[in-house]
Amino acid sequence: MSFRRLWSTPKAMGDVNMVTEELKNLYYKRLLPVEKYYSFHHFHSPSYEDADFDNKPMVLVMGQYSTGKTTFIRYLIEQDFLGSRVGPEPTTDCFTALMYGEVEGIIPGNALTMDPKKPFRNLDPFGNSFLNRFQCVQMPNQILESISIIDTPGILTAAKRKLSRGYDFAAVLRWFAERVDRIILLFDAHKLEFSDELTRAFEALCGYEDKLRVVLNKADRVDSQYLMRVYGALMWSLGKVFRTPEILRVYIGSFWSEPRQMCDHYQLIELEEEDLLADIRNLPRNAAVRKLNDLVKRARLVRAHAHIISYLKQEMPTIFCRESKKHNLIYQLPVIFNKIQQQHHVPAGDFPDCTKMQEKLLGQDFSKFKKLKPSLMASLDKLLSTDIAKLVPYIQQQEQRKRSLHGVLDGEFLRTFKPEHYSRDPFKEPPIDEGSELDFDEWVVEKYKPKYDEIFYNLSPTEGKLSGTKVKEWMTKTLLPNSVLAHIWRLSDVDGDGMLDDEEFALAVHLIEEKVEGHWLPRELPPHLVPPSKRLSEASDVSV
Repeated sequence: MSFRRLWSTPKAMGDVNMVTEELKNLYYKRLLPVEKYYSFHHFHSPSYEDADFDNKPMVLVMGQYSTGKTTFIRYLIEQDFLGSRVGPEPTTDCFTALMYGEVEGIIPGNALTMDPKKPFRNLDPFGNSFLNRFQCVQMPNQILESISIIDTPGILTAAKRKLSRGYDFAAVLRWFAERVDRIILLFDAHKLEFSDELTRAFEALCGYEDKLRVVLNKADRVDSQYLMRVYGALMWSLGKVFRTPEILRVYIGSFWSEPRQMCDHYQLIELEEEDLLADIRNLPRNAAVRKLNDLVKRARLVRAHAHIISYLKQEMPTIFCRESKKHNLIYQLPVIFNKIQQQHHVPAGDFPDCTKMQEKLLGQDFSKFKKLKPSLMASLDKLLSTDIAKLVPYIQQQEQRKRSLHGVLDGEFLRTFKPEHYSRDPFKEPPIDEGSELDFDEWVVEKYKPKYDEIFYNLSPTEGKLSGTKVKEWMTKTLLPNSVLAHIWRLSDVDGDGMLDDEEFALAVHLIEEKVEGHWLPRELPPHLVPPSKRLSEASDVSV
């Protein structure tokens, strides 16, 4: 991997506005009238609102206690957030939506569901027990300008299965699963345990496997033989729960920005990290595709629902034996599904879960159901057959244009932004006393340079410079993630020639040492860290 690689995701929210607006118009014009006419929201999910179309891509992070959910989020945004706690047992006990905001602050759940600009208004039905454990943390973080992240409570283990949360945890997960762009499910390589609540959480994710990415975290803490066994056990358990012929993608990693422990599978961890981050980086670019896909999936479910409701209405007697007929129809619902498939050519995969539909129908008054309305069904068919098809070529054209754009997320996912509130920042420019001028002739790396020069010349430079290959080979011995080292290279290669001279190499070693000590790296190189030989050229470039 080249340390000068570009992260190729543009901040694409502006690029997808046209497609998003058209999808919104199609939903309100074609789909929403059908949902209202057949009371779709009583049986399935609430209707969409503007915020569901306009919001940034969302990433749902979930897993059992102590699997590293909060640490994973800090790994992405490279800073702490209000209310975050990292520890062994139990820490995060609420749903936290991390979103961009000019001013850092927390919005409680009840107030959050009242904000029409946030995509959480339809969480009201889960009640105060849930809303008291739901909050939005707004912060000026550049990652959050492109995506939002949902942190979730740790899933209870078998030892805590008798505890109650006070709200339907699985139903809340399903609500988010329908609306998010990516679901990150974390497991701890040390302790692989499948509890009852974890199984129910899996059931809530059924139907959204395409969004799911499984992560076997803390993999550097176990040896390769143990990791192989845990990986096999995880794949076997996931196959039993989801019962699909397709194998879920499981990433192996240690997702935090501190030095990892050396292990036989260290290179595998680095490759898996790159794959997962690339997947997350592409979310803004694929936002329009995901919204279109979710709208089509919803429209097909609405069509099947309309046929079910109209069939039940048609079979109900006018006056006598209505209650007994209702229960008989509910009992025969699997047979009714088959009849609708044959008569109206509705694919079997479009129908809702039969058992859950039967449970919902028990509390409904069949006399209020509506028969098929040809105009509404024709409008719905036009949405699926014509309107959506017209948008697909435009999205493909957008994708072609985006591939040629320069990546603007060059550093955001490299975990390299230093938070402004960080008190001990060795990279911050020295304060200037009143009545004195800052002496930039003193380079803070200079006093350590003899030690760094010894390493430099031991690497056998060519014509006074080291190639990227030689530097990378030495850098990887620090056990810092490749993405962190990539950013250090970018900061150190001041003249951008793809090689490091003795001063640039000294700067690179200095940055590595500070990072290993736990400091955030700067996004751009401060003036006082620029090597003396490079300051003159930079000044001349500015003057020109």
